Amino acid sequence: MKTIFQHKCAAKRDYSRQIAFFNRYSILFHALLACALVFIIEVCSRRSFIDACVFLGGHAFAFFFNALIIFFTMSIVYLFRRRLLMRIIISCIWLLLGIINGCVLSQRVTPFGYTDLKCISDLLTMTNTQYFTKTQEICVIILLAILVVFLVILALKGPKFQGHPHKIRALCFCAGMGVIMSAATTMAQNSEQMASYFSNIAQGYSDYGFVYGFSSSVMDRGMSKPDDYSETRIREIRQTVAQARSEASSYQLAESDKVVSDSKGKQPNVICVLLESFMDPTEINFLNLSKDPIPNFRALSDNFTSGYLTVPVVGAGTANSEFEVLTGMNLRFFGTGEYPYKTVLKETDCESIASDLSKLGYGTHVVHNNGGNFYSRANAFSQFGFDTFTSKELMNIQEYTPLGSWPTDDILIGETEKALDSTPNQSDFVYTITVQGHGSYPEEKILTNPEIRVSGAETEEKNNQWEYYVNQIHEVDKFIKNLTDMLSKRDENTILVLFGDHLPTLGLADEDLKSGDIFKTKYATWNNFGLEQKDADLTAYQLLAYTTEQAGLHEGTIFTYHQAGEYETDDTQYQNDLENLQYDLLYGERYCYDGANPYPASDLQMGVDETHVSRYEKNPDGSLSIFGDHFTNWSRIYVNDEKISTRFVSDTQLILSAENAADLESGDTIKVCQVGSSNTIFRTTENALMYYAADAAAENTVAEEFDAETKTDADTEEKDQPKKTSKSKNTQKKNKR
Repeated sequence: MKTIFQHKCAAKRDYSRQIAFFNRYSILFHALLACALVFIIEVCSRRSFIDACVFLGGHAFAFFFNALIIFFTMSIVYLFRRRLLMRIIISCIWLLLGIINGCVLSQRVTPFGYTDLKCISDLLTMTNTQYFTKTQEICVIILLAILVVFLVILALKGPKFQGHPHKIRALCFCAGMGVIMSAATTMAQNSEQMASYFSNIAQGYSDYGFVYGFSSSVMDRGMSKPDDYSETRIREIRQTVAQARSEASSYQLAESDKVVSDSKGKQPNVICVLLESFMDPTEINFLNLSKDPIPNFRALSDNFTSGYLTVPVVGAGTANSEFEVLTGMNLRFFGTGEYPYKTVLKETDCESIASDLSKLGYGTHVVHNNGGNFYSRANAFSQFGFDTFTSKELMNIQEYTPLGSWPTDDILIGETEKALDSTPNQSDFVYTITVQGHGSYPEEKILTNPEIRVSGAETEEKNNQWEYYVNQIHEVDKFIKNLTDMLSKRDENTILVLFGDHLPTLGLADEDLKSGDIFKTKYATWNNFGLEQKDADLTAYQLLAYTTEQAGLHEGTIFTYHQAGEYETDDTQYQNDLENLQYDLLYGERYCYDGANPYPASDLQMGVDETHVSRYEKNPDGSLSIFGDHFTNWSRIYVNDEKISTRFVSDTQLILSAENAADLESGDTIKVCQVGSSNTIFRTTENALMYYAADAAAENTVAEEFDAETKTDADTEEKDQPKKTSKSKNTQKKNKR
């Protein structure tokens, strides 16, 4: 017994000496731990041990600067007694971020940034797709649960620091590290050892490390105030634009053959189509194609204004290309990896092509065969001033891609035409967003008899991916032909603008492309009123200014600024003035508007079809059929404002199960709502039905109808859901125009 007791005492003394040793040299161990974490994170991010070693050898300064950032975060452990727990928590946070970045880069080119955390809800809406599967979601939840349990046990049972806490000294140390970190960052950026801005985010993370890149996305958000920003400077810019526009107008009046309106005196419709992940596959140097996959897009490029389009993202980030196109603003002036849809546009209205054309009497619409809440689009389009937004929840989608991941784009032709028809006495701007080309692309062979065969990639798996992608883009090209056919049959002057938002997530590098730049896609136009072909290579933020200028449309702060210049992106003064205007509209005093707000957010109406319920009918199995019109897969039956499980049958029939139908009582109200993610109610039937048990027993009974209340369970709506517009209010709005 004595021997055992002595062994225990000796072990305790050894443990105490070890703890004392680690406490005495904890700063050194923190430095070593920080270096180890940076290396592991780079292995995860680059998905290669060798590439992490190359980063350490070729970018040693960046490696140790990343370690300094982690060392700085480790300094807070001295404020706690459970220092081991805090070290593990901080280490786990960094490791999780690195692992997430590696997973993200396996699906797209753009690395993981702070703003991506705001898109987690969007990612969860994409479960059971090739982009994010249900199995992956379950695995993530299980692993996080295990980690939480481990940390809880460690918090309850783990060791505590036994010495004097020295809280004041610990606070001084943390503050000192903060000062050192700030000074080191300034010095590193001024000496150009570390970049203060990433023109190519993917390359920036690769050159300077994930820890520094992610930290930049946390600290550098929004727009910084330009050094020369002032009311006087804004007025000078506006005067320069006004003078340039006056001179241009004088020149255009001399062009007698300039026609911008149709026989009815209406200005031309403008249709802008975002082609998801669209590119010209013949631009890829190593790819062999059995035939041209995009003959229709190429025909437009050959006969109408077209060119390369420089976009701000690669492989993902559609919303950022979209932001530049719709606002004319340069995303380069924002923080690293920022999504304005998820930040400034949450609360701030923003002048856009929609609000500008509304000033000219246009009806403005969005059509998109994906979720209305994805990228917080419903909120963003309201802030942009659009009249209507038809998302997938308002569409009767039946056709999907071979993987079943995304709807095909053919449905957008009819929905675009509906948007045009919804305002018969107005010119229209319709912004249509496709989705069929969206990744990810399967490594296994999915298409047994593809229309276009592909070879030339480095592996069979890569060939399968390219073959799937190219054939989907070929289907999108057919959509382009059908869209132009539909528009050409209408007796309305129309200009169509089509553009690729970014390259696909297939690992392309600059040297793989004829353009030599992975940030370049292509755009093409079409019109039916004889506009002159004026090819030009543009940026996304210049695209609509350039094309609407050709149609004689001059309106708005940013767009007229672009039109007054020469579209020279490398001109320092051009970019400086653009930065001032952007800051003024989004973060500044809005000197452009002289204290007014001429472009407020709109009361966005979801969809252009008025949905009704007409009758209900008891089925032999006890279920209840609800009949009406414009139902979709996202239609849900509401009984007394409570959502009930619903089975979609067709665009005119929904079914309430026998179990739920048995719970109905006389006097209950029945209506149908179009429901998006997070139970957001996008639209409610114009009327509701009053249920009577006796009537339900009779076949083909028309129940008592009454107007549905406009309230839509505000508790279930997302904060960024725009206010709904009633039919009468929307009509009044259009009559005002």
